[in-house]
Amino acid sequence: QVQLVESGGGLVQAGGSLRLSCATSGRSFSTYIMGWFRQAPGKEREFVCAIRRSGGATYYADSVKGRFTVSRDYLQNTVDLQMNSLKPEDTGVYYCAATALDYGFDHDHTYAYWGQGTHVTVSS
Repeated sequence: QVQLVESGGGLVQAGGSLRLSCATSGRSFSTYIMGWFRQAPGKEREFVCAIRRSGGATYYADSVKGRFTVSRDYLQNTVDLQMNSLKPEDTGVYYCAATALDYGFDHDHTYAYWGQGTHVTVSS
């Protein structure tokens, strides 16, 4: 079992930045691949990015590539999402998720553990 708690959401103007953080507790943090997903109003939840275990290889959705950066801190057991050059279409609820599986990390059904989400609103 692992518990996830997101923080850092808020309201920002287009072009601005936000940094989201996901605090984890429970079983060994290094066991899991960590992902971020988001859900815009009236839309399906979509993959944003993921970061592997040791080595920390990262993967991004095309829509955020070059603007978002995911990182993990093995001492603090946290996963951060730095979001720059934000656009109104980045608005949504952002979820942190964890999976012990080593495939399909861009699909939400791969992830067994989810946080409650944090709201991000980007105004134009």
